[in-house]
Amino acid sequence: MRLILGSASPRRKELLAQLGIIPDAILPPEIDETPKKGELPRPYCARIAREKALAIAGDPDDIILTADTTVALGRRILGKPKDAGEAAAFLTALGGRRHQVITAVVVRKGDKIWTREAVSAVKMKRLSDIELNSYLVGGDWQGKAGAYAIQGAASAFIPWISGSFTGIVGLPLAETAALLAAAGYPIWRNA
Repeated sequence: MRLILGSASPRRKELLAQLGIIPDAILPPEIDETPKKGELPRPYCARIAREKALAIAGDPDDIILTADTTVALGRRILGKPKDAGEAAAFLTALGGRRHQVITAVVVRKGDKIWTREAVSAVKMKRLSDIELNSYLVGGDWQGKAGAYAIQGAASAFIPWISGSFTGIVGLPLAETAALLAAAGYPIWRNA
């Protein structure tokens, strides 16, 4: 039995390491992550995580772990910004408001699939021009849903969260541990 992590995210690998888990392979799939017309954030996130899991080939005994994190401002999906201008627009829209961070986790073993979603609420303060421009120049927004990473410099902008901190980072550990255990992965073998 191998554990295959279907993600190129170093954060997900680091979060798994907190549980003492080192994937046997890291195989990020190439899929189209474009939202469908009218698709809402939570179903979108669940669909993308599932499509990632199905796109990875493995032996029947392999356990494949994938996840997707989406930032939702109401019904609007704030994905990974394409440039600094879009990142600025995302951060400005999030400023002074609560939003949701949804992380869907999928574990697949053969034809069996287990899924969970962690939905957390986050409040970001309104950013001054100096804060916004300094953050954009730092580049921490690149490749991040909603243009920020709570564990990075943007942590200075977030006075309040409700939910799973690790889910906001990109892999809710309580949910992930439960799914891996359900699939028969010996998660507590080193305990």
